[in-house]
Amino acid sequence: MLAEKHRPEEKRVTRPTRRAVLAAPALLLAPAAGAQPAEAWPTRPVSVLVPFVAGGPSDIVARAAANRMAQTLGQPVVAENRPGANGEVAARVVMRAAPDGHTLMIGSIGVWAINAALRPNLGYDPLRDFTPLVLAATTPNVLVVNDKHPARDTAGLVAWLRERGGRASYSTSGVGSSDQMTTELFKLRTGTEITHVPYTGGAAAATDLIAGNVDLSFQNLGTVAGHIAGGRLRALMVTSERPHPVLPGVPTSKESGLEDFVVTSWQAFMAPAGMATPLRDRLAGALRDALLHPETRPRLEAIGFDVVPTTPDDYHRFQRAEIERWRDVVRRASITAG
Repeated sequence: MLAEKHRPEEKRVTRPTRRAVLAAPALLLAPAAGAQPAEAWPTRPVSVLVPFVAGGPSDIVARAAANRMAQTLGQPVVAENRPGANGEVAARVVMRAAPDGHTLMIGSIGVWAINAALRPNLGYDPLRDFTPLVLAATTPNVLVVNDKHPARDTAGLVAWLRERGGRASYSTSGVGSSDQMTTELFKLRTGTEITHVPYTGGAAAATDLIAGNVDLSFQNLGTVAGHIAGGRLRALMVTSERPHPVLPGVPTSKESGLEDFVVTSWQAFMAPAGMATPLRDRLAGALRDALLHPETRPRLEAIGFDVVPTTPDDYHRFQRAEIERWRDVVRRASITAG
């Protein structure tokens, strides 16, 4: 009788049917309800648009990251220079690209923050039209003159500029760049007049300064560190809070008599808007790994970059704060894009 009572329960424990066994692998491979299948990336070469000419900070950081990513991803990662309108030419290309991870862009503080503050009719929205990936690197600007300039320090340069009575010029990597904003603040603080000569990147701005076609420049440290070391340019001041290890003996802006004159330039990677979060995070992770690689990071730091790759969310918050900061500077200094 006891055996009979237990028999119905024993019937519930049945062996899997042949159909169930054959279906099991398919069930294991199927995504859970509501889950999105992982995107295959990269399936072809990845382009990283650089909105300036070769040799500038954005170009240097882009190529360092691209070379390392290509070795780990198994696909070419190519840095492509698309200069024009301080980033707008490249930005328009990227904002229209598919958000599939195969078209990226690196940009400077000018491209991703100052442009929005300075140009009301900008052809792209740095926040709305792009997916944030990582803040890659930061670096101070350096006040430089060529090796034949009579000024030996910032005070000497200010005296020289006042004697010139406005007959002096400065080069920048473009309208709306951090080097332009830094120089305009310098003019306000020192009561000097200097004519702006914009170029299509920091490398070109430094080249003409070396040639003597302009008188001074506040250039990104990563752009001019080699020229300073080679004696072609003379560093008078660095816009960081503390002396920079790449420029021993070069005073900070505060040490040069300029209070509240700390300016840090930066480079960041973005992708087209609308990118799926899993793909965004994978891309950001690949960029961070590339930048922090033991062969990549020391090379960038040796020429003045601080390598600080962030998460996408941290970069997004940082970018918003920078846009507001430069809007305030543009308003108070009455700076225009013209």
